[in-house]
Amino acid sequence: MASLTLPGGAVTLTAGPIPTAADGWNRVAYAAAHVVADPLADNDPWIDSAVDWDRTLAFRDHLWSLGLGVAEAMDTAQRGMGLDWSTSLELIQRSTALAKAGGHLIASGAGTDHLMPGPDVTVDDVIRAYEEQCEAVEAAGSRVILMASRALVRAARGADDYARVYERVLGGLSQPAILHWLGEMFDPSLEGYWGSTDHMVAMDTALSVIEQSADKVDGIKISLLSAEKEIAMRRRLPDGVRMYTGDDFNYPDLIAGDEQGFSHALLGIFDPIAGVASRALGQLRQGDLDGYHATFGPSVPLSRHIFRAPTRFYKTGVVFLAYLCGHQDHFTMIGGQESARSTLHLAEIIRLANASGLFTDPDMAAARARPVFATRGVEV
Repeated sequence: MASLTLPGGAVTLTAGPIPTAADGWNRVAYAAAHVVADPLADNDPWIDSAVDWDRTLAFRDHLWSLGLGVAEAMDTAQRGMGLDWSTSLELIQRSTALAKAGGHLIASGAGTDHLMPGPDVTVDDVIRAYEEQCEAVEAAGSRVILMASRALVRAARGADDYARVYERVLGGLSQPAILHWLGEMFDPSLEGYWGSTDHMVAMDTALSVIEQSADKVDGIKISLLSAEKEIAMRRRLPDGVRMYTGDDFNYPDLIAGDEQGFSHALLGIFDPIAGVASRALGQLRQGDLDGYHATFGPSVPLSRHIFRAPTRFYKTGVVFLAYLCGHQDHFTMIGGQESARSTLHLAEIIRLANASGLFTDPDMAAARARPVFATRGVEV
């Protein structure tokens, strides 16, 4: 045990269980993995991305060792929010090579983030940008996660343009893709995706796209932070098309499911709570629903805190926990985003992570927390 006098009150850190490897699940589960910045790079951190490749790939080994798949180069990896396309492609290539060598599950984000949105960008430009990235991801040996496009939001004039883009891009893939509907709470520039600011109208368009190309769609991940909308869409998906929950507020119930179906998982919160997720999914497979909810339950307040508005800054909490838990030796982020959350926010992360049993080495976690708070003028 180790004690910290955090803003808002003292807390005693207690040792949580050591994560162990999974023994098979009845759900497909991906963790959207973060990248570890190189804190000693001679660069301009608000402009350039410098990755510590050894630590970044080691963290993916950690996720795979617990049975999780890796969703690579997604928004958790600061894709389009500090990590540019050239660095993202290198990340995809390195991770996919490692996954193939170990027989691990990986899928990687393909988008249009090398195409700057603007009034002169056309729908055909968006198609070409998508095809360029999809070709590169598949050439690396990874399945595609087709990410939402900021450029498409600007270029599209309605639902028909979305249908044309997705039909063309999906038709060129060699393997079925996972579609990603990222809500505006994660990225404000994606408001109005699928041609409408009304999520239920947008859902109709997305479902029409999937139905037209069902043989090219493995599933869809929706990140709207609404269990009701996810369930409504899940019940309308064509046979054989999976729902991957991206709901970091309501994942235990959505993964457990109901009498009409369940969701698989592709979640940013599975990065910091990988051990908890592995244990809970094992209990679900064994039919121990009470154990499943008891394991996952304490992590929900933590996840809701990390993903609280402005939700796009959730990466700060993810990396803070990676540092406290020993997966990297510093709390430095691409784009300087370690400064994106307040001192009080970080203090509450420690309390909630402790309640979730994430600190297998409380003394180390406390020792690592102290200099972070000291730089913010707080002695803990």
